[in-house]
Amino acid sequence: MRKEFYLAFVIALVMNILFFVYWTPGLYSLIVLIPFFALGFRDILQKRHAIKANFPVFGHLRYILESIRPEINQYFIESNTDGKPFSREQRSVVYQRAKKVLDTVPFGTQHNVYSQGYEFVTHSMYPKHVEQSDLRTLVGSKHCKQPYSLSLLNISAMSFGSLSPNAILSLNGGAKDGHFAHNTGEGGISPYHLEPTGDLIWQIGTGYFGCRTEEGQFDPELFKKNANLPQVKMIEIKLSQGAKPGHGGILSGKKVTQEIAEIRNVPLGKDVISPPAHTAFHDSKSMLQFISELRLLSNGKPIGIKLCLGHKHEFEDLVSVMVQENNFPDFIVVDGAEGGTGAAPLEFSNYMGMPGMDALVIVVDALKKAGLKEQIKVIATGKITTAFDIVKLLCLGADATYAARSMLLALGCIQALRCNNNTCPAGVATQDPYLFEGLHIPTKRTRVKNFHQETLAAVAHVIGAMGIDHTSKLTRHLLHKRVEENKIKTFAELYPEVTVS
Repeated sequence: MRKEFYLAFVIALVMNILFFVYWTPGLYSLIVLIPFFALGFRDILQKRHAIKANFPVFGHLRYILESIRPEINQYFIESNTDGKPFSREQRSVVYQRAKKVLDTVPFGTQHNVYSQGYEFVTHSMYPKHVEQSDLRTLVGSKHCKQPYSLSLLNISAMSFGSLSPNAILSLNGGAKDGHFAHNTGEGGISPYHLEPTGDLIWQIGTGYFGCRTEEGQFDPELFKKNANLPQVKMIEIKLSQGAKPGHGGILSGKKVTQEIAEIRNVPLGKDVISPPAHTAFHDSKSMLQFISELRLLSNGKPIGIKLCLGHKHEFEDLVSVMVQENNFPDFIVVDGAEGGTGAAPLEFSNYMGMPGMDALVIVVDALKKAGLKEQIKVIATGKITTAFDIVKLLCLGADATYAARSMLLALGCIQALRCNNNTCPAGVATQDPYLFEGLHIPTKRTRVKNFHQETLAAVAHVIGAMGIDHTSKLTRHLLHKRVEENKIKTFAELYPEVTVS
């Protein structure tokens, strides 16, 4: 659009000069066009809005429509998993915190507190002060030699290739400035992950990108080389993800540039398919052996697994083998069926996988029952935008959280649902240089950091108001839900705690 704008400017200028020379009214058309082009050049030069930079003049229509009626774009903000849109409240929280503008609201609650499904936490008459710097958890079991202090809020897995170079640079830069971790996604470690030197959680999927042979098998030597990079703090084996559990992944050939092909060791310009299952292991025992191998090759860094819970008995079998073998991961990431993705079959997005809250409870309780919860940290994810979202998951037993969509919103994502065709107008999910160059890295890097810091500051205030001085003291008894018009239950009643002998 910028190229077209420049071309239109030159053509209009030449035509008006000719009109002015041969036809006096050409002067008036020139006067009309000057403000139009002045606004366009201002849009191109400004750094705050990628939409305006990529689509000068016409980009203003998006903001005009939103100011008149935000709900007009509801189609474009709908979740592709559970049919519920990111509410205006959720989007506003992210935008306001990312930009560090006033995020308070007048006239009290924005919810009907008497409606079924309303959730809330209770407060104490004796509030506590909680330091934001204390909102971290140490990840590393007795088998780990290099434990890592993980923030309660981190960037969820989103690969380079799915996201643009400028998006990755902004996310990792924000993680560096805010002292939290950035999950690479399964697409491997790119130069854009390494340049800002932010802390990385390296995710390894079924395609073994960054540690694969040309045939697609796991390569121990290549893994060892990347795992021992100083930026890599934790390593995560992805078994499945919420938006498409059991399906594997796909990167459109349109996005497979020469650079991505080299990073992933895949053919140029062809769709990249990650198979549904791992080839390095096939059952619980071999998975734990693989975890031990990765821990050894990485010199004792925390090794974990990510899953969207499926068959409950399979996870229970895994925990049972952990106890028998005295071997286990350092952390487990629980993704829910409500998780997002750039592309997935409708059936998998809508009807496959267990909802995150139910899965989290099952995982936490299984670990507690086996006596492993103190060794294994649990990280939860799924539509996190507010401090309450985080506190809720901590009450259910999580030790830390990941966020993806809210981090993208902080970058300037407008949820145009163009992630899978390389035409993201905000420059976030595209490999088109013309589009992603409009995403100004220093500005967006700061906004990612701001969103993280402001959200954790709110977490500290909420926990303190509950009379709690440390997240480890949060329980299901403190979280409530209206289940009927005249009945409220605690989550301890909805999800009874397991008894540990």
